[in-house]
Amino acid sequence: MARELSEIADDGAAFLFAAGCLRAVLGLAVSDRLRSLGAAARPFPPSTWSILTMNGILARPRLLGLICAAAAVGLGIAYMSAAGAPSNYRLMNLAALVLGATAWLALGRVAGSSLAVAGPVTFALAAALLLTALFGSAADGASRWVSLGPLHLQVSLIVLPAMLVLYARRPDSAGTAGMIVAALALALQPDRAMAGVLAAALLALLASKRGGLPLLAAAGAILAFGWTFLSPDALPAVPYVDRILYTAFDVHLLAGLAVVTGAAALVLPAAAAWTLASERPALLAFGGCWLAIVVAAALGNYPTPLVGYGGSAVLGYLLSVALLPNGAREARPVRLPASSGTDGRSSDPGISELRAPSLT
Repeated sequence: MARELSEIADDGAAFLFAAGCLRAVLGLAVSDRLRSLGAAARPFPPSTWSILTMNGILARPRLLGLICAAAAVGLGIAYMSAAGAPSNYRLMNLAALVLGATAWLALGRVAGSSLAVAGPVTFALAAALLLTALFGSAADGASRWVSLGPLHLQVSLIVLPAMLVLYARRPDSAGTAGMIVAALALALQPDRAMAGVLAAALLALLASKRGGLPLLAAAGAILAFGWTFLSPDALPAVPYVDRILYTAFDVHLLAGLAVVTGAAALVLPAAAAWTLASERPALLAFGGCWLAIVVAAALGNYPTPLVGYGGSAVLGYLLSVALLPNGAREARPVRLPASSGTDGRSSDPGISELRAPSLT
């Protein structure tokens, strides 16, 4: 890669090649990590090894979320390339993926902690949403963005998914106040899609965690969602951002399938709710959040997350994934059937008891 890079005279082309190399190396690193888990399981038949590997990934929603993010961004870049999107659109999504993956690594310890400060952090993020509604960049009557030079970030897409995961893991009074402030901010912006996302995620949380505080938060979110219908939502569709779940099929059948597959992959980490019962509230809130974002993109002129152009959704997804529970930290023993030997043990003592591989 270094030798090829040195032969490219144009700086822009060299940067694109280097970014592609980085994406390839990240994919190889993940693949190598997964392959390394197979060393202890080689004695198993292929079918058993396949089941154990899938169960291991499903029990680690943080890792599965990182893989889904990389896959969705990759499929989105493939779609934008086929559709003729500007090269800086692809670079933006790739840069957001690298930045989000860095945050994912940095927040690894936080995901395994008790999150004692979840409530105050949730409230602080809600205050950022409210400030955006009051002082953010406006377009067609909606104030949802913060401008950083040439970049326009949609704050709700970055912070709301992380807020929902934090609140689902520790629904205290401060967090509930943060949810209500967030609902008020989304009503003021107004942002019908994200207000609906907030309501959907909190209703999903209530399905597994009943209580007065989550119920109060859900009621505030539903009221805010209803309020957004009183204001017209006149923002036009933006190319390569909105409506691409449909327009990608106009480019090519494979481009359309890539966009739909990448969008559907975003909710896969929520499947761990059926294997990690103790962490079900956070996983259901996460799944409800991202499913609602995808549904909103299918119903109106709202950003299609990760597969469409926009670094805000990429950052928001990886931040929310980073705060998901780590899953089982200890590997559980997997016992093999005993042979017919007289001592009741396997004929090979080296494989009579193996530990399932763990992912950190």
